[in-house]
Amino acid sequence: MEIILKTDIAGLGYKNDVLDVKPGYGRNYLIPQGFAVLATDSNKKVLAENLRQAAHKAEKIQKEAEELAAAIGETVVEISMKAGESGKIFGRVTNTQVSDILASKGFAVDRKKIALNDIKNIGEYTAILDLHKEVKHEVKVNVVAEAKAE
Repeated sequence: MEIILKTDIAGLGYKNDVLDVKPGYGRNYLIPQGFAVLATDSNKKVLAENLRQAAHKAEKIQKEAEELAAAIGETVVEISMKAGESGKIFGRVTNTQVSDILASKGFAVDRKKIALNDIKNIGEYTAILDLHKEVKHEVKVNVVAEAKAE
């Protein structure tokens, strides 16, 4: 079943992508939820016209995403967490924490655009920022133990 996505869906595609999906997934989930429309000839023509009109705007948005990635550069996000003697942290590091620290450094990145592996120990990890369809950027996340108050 061929569909046109109306929004970005993680793991599936980006807005305005024409995709083949299983009929049940498209008919029972994507279309009723408003995430997609059927890729009929008329919908494809509307999509082509919209893409033509939005090309300039999309280029500007991509350029802004590339500038943000360049500005972030080699920035290291340092998060202090309570940890046990073995280096295992209590709780978990979330993409909201990474987003807040980036915001405090002057970079506005939506928490939903940050992919972070499950972090369970003290150490250095990598977070991937999905700034645009074609712009991905890696940021180092350094998890350190909080100093113990005695």
